[in-house]
Amino acid sequence: MSKARLMQLTESRSEGLLRVYDVVVPAAELQQKLNAKIAEVQPQVRINGFRPGKVPVSHIRKVYGPGMMQDIINEAVQSSTKEGLASLRPASEPALDLKSDMTKVMAGGEDLKFELSLEVMPEFEPTDLKSIKITRPTAAVSDEQVNEALNELAKAQRGFEDKSGAAADGDQLVIDFLGRIDGEAFDGGAANDAEVVIGANRFIPGFEEQLVGAKAGDERTLKVSFPDDYPAAGLAGKAAEFETKIKTVRGPKQGEPDDEWAKQLGFDNLAAIKDALKERIENDHKQQSRAKAKRQLFDQLDETHDFELPPRMVEAEFNQIWRQIEQDREQGRLDPSDEGKTDDDLKAEYREIAERRVRLGLLLAEIGRRHKLEVSDEEVGRAIAAQARNFPGQEQQVFEAYRRNPQLVAQVRAPLYEEKVVDYMMELIDVTNQTVTKDELFADDEPPTATPAKKAKKTKAAKAED
Repeated sequence: MSKARLMQLTESRSEGLLRVYDVVVPAAELQQKLNAKIAEVQPQVRINGFRPGKVPVSHIRKVYGPGMMQDIINEAVQSSTKEGLASLRPASEPALDLKSDMTKVMAGGEDLKFELSLEVMPEFEPTDLKSIKITRPTAAVSDEQVNEALNELAKAQRGFEDKSGAAADGDQLVIDFLGRIDGEAFDGGAANDAEVVIGANRFIPGFEEQLVGAKAGDERTLKVSFPDDYPAAGLAGKAAEFETKIKTVRGPKQGEPDDEWAKQLGFDNLAAIKDALKERIENDHKQQSRAKAKRQLFDQLDETHDFELPPRMVEAEFNQIWRQIEQDREQGRLDPSDEGKTDDDLKAEYREIAERRVRLGLLLAEIGRRHKLEVSDEEVGRAIAAQARNFPGQEQQVFEAYRRNPQLVAQVRAPLYEEKVVDYMMELIDVTNQTVTKDELFADDEPPTATPAKKAKKTKAAKAED
C-alpha cells in the first residue's frame, strides 16, 4: 500500500495579531487511518451470523465506518490545530471554518479542508519596573477609631432588658400583628412574637414610629402604606392596617463595656477586645493602602505601554462589561456618572475600560511569564477551602463543584496570579510611604483638577481592578 499524502497546513494570512491557516487533510490519509482502525478492531468484533474475528472488513466498514470516520476527522482537526499552534502563543481560542462537503468527506470522496484562524499574543517590552515611582498612603489607627468601633460593637451586642412604662425610640418591643388590605388578610402579613426595635427601620415606613408610647398589654392599629418599589408587586403602593398587640417592652441595657461584658463575648478582658478591634482596623487600612498603591501602579503601567491588543480579547471583555451595564440599568443601579448618556457614548467609554483591562492583563501575564511566577495547586486549594468555609454544612458540595468545573478553578487562580505579580512588582518599583489621615486614606484619590468624565471613568476602572 502506498503511503498516504500527509496533512498540509499553510499560513494564508498574517495581519497584525491575526493568523489564518488553510488546512488540508487528504482523503487518502483519512481512509488509511480508517483501514487501520478497522484492522485493529476486527479480531474483537462480534456480530450475529459471523464467527468471532471473521466479520468481513466490508461489513465492519458499513456498520461502524461512519462513527469511526467521525472520530478520525475530529482527531485530524485537533492534531492540525495543535500543530498550527505549536510555535505560537495564542491569545484566543482558534476558530474553524469548514470548506469541505462533510458528506463527501465522510464517504472518502473528498479531502477535509478547513480554515483555522486565531489571534496571537502581542510582542512588547515591559517598562523597567525600577523606573516607576508611586506614593503609598498609610494611616495609623487612632485610639478614637478603636473606641468608636468598641462603642458600635457594644451597641450591637448590648441586648435589651424588660422595662416598665412606654416604649421610646431605641426600645425593643415583642409584638403579635395581623395585617389587612381592604379588610382582607394577606400572605406574609402576620407574625407572633416579632421583635421590633423602634428606629431600626427594618419594617415598612411608619410601622415602628407608631409604636412609640405603647406599653405592654396595649393593642394598636397601625396604618401604613407599602412603598411603591416594594419587592412584592401585589403589595407595592397599597395601604394596609396592622392589628398589633404589644406583649413586652424592653429598653437597651445600660452600662459601659467592661471586662465582664468582654468575657460574655468570649474574650479574656476588655483590653483583648480592643486589641482585636485594632488589628481588624489595621488590616482595613493595609488593604486600602495597597489598593491605592496598586491603582497608581496600574495607572502608570497603562500610561507607559502602547501595544496592539487582540481584538477578540477586547471584544469579549467589552461584552462582559456591557452585559453588566445593561443588567444594572434594568435594575435601576446604573452608575450616576452614566445617567443621561447615549448608548454610543457609554459604549465608547466602556470600550476604553475594556482595552485598559486587557492591556494590563497582558502586561501582568508577560511580567509573570518572564520572571517564572506561578500559582501552585496548593495555593489554589487553600483559596477554594476558604470559600467553602463560607458555606457551613455545604463544604463538600463546594469542593465537588470545583472538581467538576475547571473554569471555576481558573477563576480562583487568576486573581491569585495577579496579586502574586503585583507583589513582585511592588518589590522592584520605587515606593514612598506617605502618612495621611484616615479620611484621606479612604477618600477618592482623584486630583481635584480631573474632569468629571475622566474622574468617573478612572474610578469605574479602578473599581473593576480592586
